[in-house]
Amino acid sequence: MKLHPAVPAHAPALASAHAQAFDRPWDETDFREILAQPGVAGFLAEAGDAAGVVLVRIVGGEAEILTVGVAPWARQRGVAKALMAAALGAARGGGASEIFLEVDVGNLSAIGLYTRLGFVRAGLRRGYYDRGANGRADALVMRLDLTNADL
Repeated sequence: MKLHPAVPAHAPALASAHAQAFDRPWDETDFREILAQPGVAGFLAEAGDAAGVVLVRIVGGEAEILTVGVAPWARQRGVAKALMAAALGAARGGGASEIFLEVDVGNLSAIGLYTRLGFVRAGLRRGYYDRGANGRADALVMRLDLTNADL
């Protein structure tokens, strides 16, 4: 697997990885626009094809994971952990002392990874994710203190 800092030229591959990971994916335009925003960093994982993506925004000493997703064929291979390590490093390098993310309460494997990385529960957003005909799902808000994290 290769991990690349994401740039707008990677938008097709980022969108491909996102489409494989999510029911409501972001498109190439979304990635180009988000990557052009101040304080945004991203990473693309490739293993012959687009395997995963992470975007992080760093503002005023805080950071937020905007999205992280891994294609089903690339899961359980350390891709998500590598993407998160890169994002946490970028957040710390950008001056953030803490980082937040939202995760579907039903995504136990992601919650497990974030917990192993040191994230703790910070709140709950009811009905945060739109599941279309399947209704809405709650999001667990998680926080990591980057000043004490081993990266």
